[in-house]
Amino acid sequence: MHRCVLLRATSTFDRHSDGNTQRIAQDAAWNEAMQTQRGASASPFHGWCLAAWLGLGVAAACAGVLALSSDPVDGTRMVIRLTARTSLLLFVLAFTASSLAQLLPSPATTWLRANRRYVGGAFAFSHVLHAAAIVALSQLAPVLFGQLTTPASLIAGGLGYAVILLMFATSFDRAVEMLGPQVWRILHKIGAWFLAIFFAVNFGRRAVVMPEMYWPYMALIVAAIVVRVVAGRRKSETRTV
Repeated sequence: MHRCVLLRATSTFDRHSDGNTQRIAQDAAWNEAMQTQRGASASPFHGWCLAAWLGLGVAAACAGVLALSSDPVDGTRMVIRLTARTSLLLFVLAFTASSLAQLLPSPATTWLRANRRYVGGAFAFSHVLHAAAIVALSQLAPVLFGQLTTPASLIAGGLGYAVILLMFATSFDRAVEMLGPQVWRILHKIGAWFLAIFFAVNFGRRAVVMPEMYWPYMALIVAAIVVRVVAGRRKSETRTV
């Protein structure tokens, strides 16, 4: 009887010990990642400097499109299409950064993982320009804007922007430290997957109508989702072993 009690107590202790060890390892990995990102931010073309350069590139491309367009409405619509694509590309890079570093470790994927926060910041800026172009279209051509949008699309878009702004606001060190590693991971994981599905739905329904224009982008977001799923499964298998 005493032996059974002792064995149960030992088993319980081992489980708690394994859980504590796992949490300690996760916190250590978190601290290492934060230190890597802070170190990267001090270098040129890394950190927030990288975000600024990427944002400047998107803004310059938008200005070029508007300058070359003879009609302001057509130019605004081209900016909307352009920023939808730049936002998708930047989102995919941030969305897959950690997974690519896990599946395909290399200096390039390590650099991308260290700078994913700042690539995400550039994505947020690109989508702010996207929103500005949408608002401009609603003022320049309200009838056309009404034909191209629905209340459901406006609500879905507003929700998407709320998620983007929330993720951007919690990307700074002080916000990260206030939330803590676990809450921050949950928030950004849910937000990232919401945006991935959001992009898949939006590009997917356009790919059905104009496949030659939108299927390449649809393939890109599907590939990003596959990369995340494969990396997640491998991580789970590693923890199980």
